[in-house]
Amino acid sequence: MGEVLQLSDLQLGLLRILWDRGEATALEVHAALVEQERGLAPTTVSTMLSRLEKKGTIAHRTEGRQFIYRALVCEVDVRRSMLGRLTDYFFGGDVAALVSHLVEGRDAEPDDVARLQQLLAERSGGAEEHDDV
Repeated sequence: MGEVLQLSDLQLGLLRILWDRGEATALEVHAALVEQERGLAPTTVSTMLSRLEKKGTIAHRTEGRQFIYRALVCEVDVRRSMLGRLTDYFFGGDVAALVSHLVEGRDAEPDDVARLQQLLAERSGGAEEHDDV
């Protein structure tokens, strides 16, 4: 994905529903949002789906009188794009500063730190064997 995607929480919520379900009508998306306690009108959901379609992140097919939407972008690509922009904006592109901020700011558990060490070792080619029981 070449283009940087910036999506609002609501847009991400709509996409997450499509990622989970594969396809959904506007009414099905609305019902899923209601379950998440988001008090939105069905017309608002339809408008947001149309905007996502104009951005090229979703598409629809017509079945009878209903539009059935599906995502055109995968979650990993959206996450990578948005996190890359965040890293550039807040940390000047310094990934180590981002990771440091996350570890220090969230009181990382020992398991989290061990997992980070494992990922870094794998990334640098010096992966060590870990005996997980």
